[in-house]
Amino acid sequence: MDPLGAPSQFVDVQTLASWDEPAGSGDGDVVDSRLEDDSFSNQQWSFPSPFPHREDINRKIVLFKGDIALLNCTAVVNTTNETLTDKNPVSDSIHRHAGPELGEELLKMKGCRTGEAKMTEGFNLAARHIIHTVGPKYKAKYRTAAESSLYSCYRSVMQIAKEQAMASVGFCVVSTAKRGYPLQDATHIALRTVRRFLETHGESIEMVVFAVTAAEEAVYRKLMPLYYPRSEAEEQASLPLIPADIGNSEGEPVVPERQIRIAEKPGTLEDSDEDSLDSDLGLVGTHAFARMEGDVDKQRRLILQGQMSEAALQKQHQRNYNRWLGRARAEDLSDIAALKALYQTGVDMCGRTVMVVVGRNIPVTLIDMEKALLYFIHVMDHITVKEYVIVYFHTLTAEHNHLDSDFLKKLYDVVDAKFKRNLKAFYFVHPTFRSKVSTWFFTTFSVSGMKDKVHHLESLQHLFTCIQPEQIDIPPFVLEYDARVNGPYHTSHSLGL
Repeated sequence: MDPLGAPSQFVDVQTLASWDEPAGSGDGDVVDSRLEDDSFSNQQWSFPSPFPHREDINRKIVLFKGDIALLNCTAVVNTTNETLTDKNPVSDSIHRHAGPELGEELLKMKGCRTGEAKMTEGFNLAARHIIHTVGPKYKAKYRTAAESSLYSCYRSVMQIAKEQAMASVGFCVVSTAKRGYPLQDATHIALRTVRRFLETHGESIEMVVFAVTAAEEAVYRKLMPLYYPRSEAEEQASLPLIPADIGNSEGEPVVPERQIRIAEKPGTLEDSDEDSLDSDLGLVGTHAFARMEGDVDKQRRLILQGQMSEAALQKQHQRNYNRWLGRARAEDLSDIAALKALYQTGVDMCGRTVMVVVGRNIPVTLIDMEKALLYFIHVMDHITVKEYVIVYFHTLTAEHNHLDSDFLKKLYDVVDAKFKRNLKAFYFVHPTFRSKVSTWFFTTFSVSGMKDKVHHLESLQHLFTCIQPEQIDIPPFVLEYDARVNGPYHTSHSLGL
């Protein structure tokens, strides 16, 4: 307790400035240098932001540099370990201010699993409750699992806040130096998860405070405009900086299909990268007894002629695709992402994910097409795990926007089998006679199994029989062209987009 008449050490969150102030009005804001470039920020993109400017949400967000244990929120978050006994600056401060009763209470709780959250009283804190959550240990090799677990931490806390009708919740950075999660990656997940939750379930939550240290503040201030733009101008400027993978409608990372790998050659520590047929024969050991094969040339000839040849080729193709995927995840593809030629939107009438390709946004002669292929793989890898459709807007494309058949054939040959298997329809909107002929030749002579999936649609009205207007984000120039060519009916439909 504070001595009579002495000012309280606790922080009244109602006195803190919310994030809804216009961009640039706050003192000391650290923003991406590209957001300050007038030519960059004034550029208008022909697609909507996945995180549009929302004053009602921004009013609920507070960035606070200071000790989370001093906040008088309904609940504050403690980042800890599976036994609820972690020693880190955030947890130490919470325990120190809450008093010994907190430690005694945690001993009765039998731990907490990674990604989960549990609640206790706040004891001597100004906050009435403490929500304890366990962040993942980060290893680059298991990045997807770490992303899912960290998402679950933030989501679980928000779910508890909603279920307990809490007015405010204070988040620390759910990760510690000991757990090794990269701060910038963790911040992306934190900001987008909270944003998505407030969009769909946050009616009763009045305030979310991100409590950060001085070192963490710079990263948060840099990334918050991406997810909580304070003006339409900031929304536009932030668009090319938003990561390609923003998860599903809840912000949850989409986990690709898991595959169980069995070592082909017991006794070796890692897979060989050799592409030779020998590496695919599944031999056990290298001593003479293990290699009693008879006529080796005959054996290989039989393999090439039988089913094992197909399996070996599939395995080689999978290795090749995995190399492309590895490059796609490691390379900086922000320049390709900035084109917004490929993006995810809603679902079709059958509930399948809709991917949009905007032909006019692909400057084929000006970009590195290999990087474009890498970007396609990076974005589509997790989408193609389930059934999906592609809508290609050929509207107003010029010669420098046309993808040649060699590139398309290479893309078709490189991608994983699930890309082809789970693609259920390819809607070609506003085709020209030339594009129809080119598509027919390509699907007839270059690839197999695609012709029946391609549907040429002359108008958006035809597209809306497959995909409801509110389920697809259509570039304004496409809407204008369609209204001009096919009548104003579509403009009225598009107003709700």
